[in-house]
Amino acid sequence: MIVIEAAPGKTLPAASPLGKRDLNRFLAEATAALGLAGEVSVLLTGDEQLRAMNLQFRGVDKPTDVLSFPALPETANGGQGGDLAISLETAAIQAADHGHTLQMEVKVLILHGLLHLAGYDHERDRGQMRRRETLLRKQFALPSGLVERTLAQRTRPTSRRRGPRGGKP
Repeated sequence: MIVIEAAPGKTLPAASPLGKRDLNRFLAEATAALGLAGEVSVLLTGDEQLRAMNLQFRGVDKPTDVLSFPALPETANGGQGGDLAISLETAAIQAADHGHTLQMEVKVLILHGLLHLAGYDHERDRGQMRRRETLLRKQFALPSGLVERTLAQRTRPTSRRRGPRGGKP
């Protein structure tokens, strides 16, 4: 289920062009492709909320693009699942940087977050998450994934990156 929620007293101007029906369909298809049986909820919000969550759960005091929260075993209802939080503000910057729509960037972020919910961890594995993300990106006709972008940025002498990167708590 996709939820779009601004902070109290704030608006998310980038939220209007998002197709929730398309995002919900993508969420269901990507969840099935990863074999996640539990329910997954996605909060689309702003940098302010992601910064607060990033600080609370990861100890990092800056906004990020996506955070993943795996379901606790006792609440997973027989399968994995969990929650994702995505900053539309950061997603809009990244979409512009990579020359695609906000809708497409949100799908890239959902896929990345789902991989974390499925147990992948690009910070600790030996390329397994990158390989799986690449296969799924091709399956869903998505542009470059977050792990791929991070690797490309590390090899470039100068970085054009404007927004922070996320991870799982």
